[in-house]
Order: sequence, then structure tokens, then C-alpha cells
Amino acid sequence: MIKEFRDFIMRGNVLELAVAVIIAGAFGAIVTSFTKDVIMPPVGLALGGVNFSDLAIVLQEAQLSDAGEVIQEAVAIKYGAFIQKMIDFLIIAFIIFMLVRTYNKVQERNKQEEEAAPAPPPGPTQEELLAQIRDLLKK
Repeated sequence: MIKEFRDFIMRGNVLELAVAVIIAGAFGAIVTSFTKDVIMPPVGLALGGVNFSDLAIVLQEAQLSDAGEVIQEAVAIKYGAFIQKMIDFLIIAFIIFMLVRTYNKVQERNKQEEEAAPAPPPGPTQEELLAQIRDLLKK
């Protein structure tokens, strides 16, 4: 069973998938930072100094003790964080679209080059080979 598992893990597709997942995780973190730290501050500033991560609809206020400690957290719909995640998704989806589009164009170009390559000249027919053998035997 261990040998089968090792053979499974060592297949090219599994290793490629593992690398893709790791790279996608790192790429997702980069896009999240790009959205949160680069895109959203100017958008919020343009909308009157809005901080999108603070945008929420509070359904129930937090309950505090007499000492000011939080007994129960506030219940809120954090639509600002949702907007940021949607922008993250759109950026990642657009980049994946561009990668797939480029890959498809390269594949199509390679296919056209293969089709356009001239066929090798046909070799001698069976009758021509037999005629040559006959002529060589006559000599």
C-alpha cells in the first residue's frame, strides 16, 4: 500500500497539481494585499473617506459588562469585506482568463504550424521498388 501511495504521489499530474495549489495560495495572498492595500484606499478616498473594511450593517450591538468588557460580540453583516473579496475574485478570474486565453492561442498556433508543414515527399511505390530490384537482378 505504501508503494502504491508513493507511485501515486510521484505521478507528474499530482506533483503539478500540488505546485499549482501552492502558487495559487501565494497568488491569492498577493491579490488580497493588492486589493486591500492599493485599490481600496483610493476608491474609499474618492467616495468620501470610506474604509471598506469598516462597512457593516449591525444587526445586534455588542453586549458589554459594567467593566466595559465584551460579553457578546456584535452581530453584523460586513458587506465592505464582501466587496473587497469580490474585487479579489474578479482580479484572479481576469488573470486566469488571460492565462487560459494565451495558452489556447499558443496551442492553436502550434496546431496551425503542424498542419501547414509540408508532407514529406512520397517514397517510391511498390512497383518502382520491384522494377529496381528486377533491373539489379538483370545486371
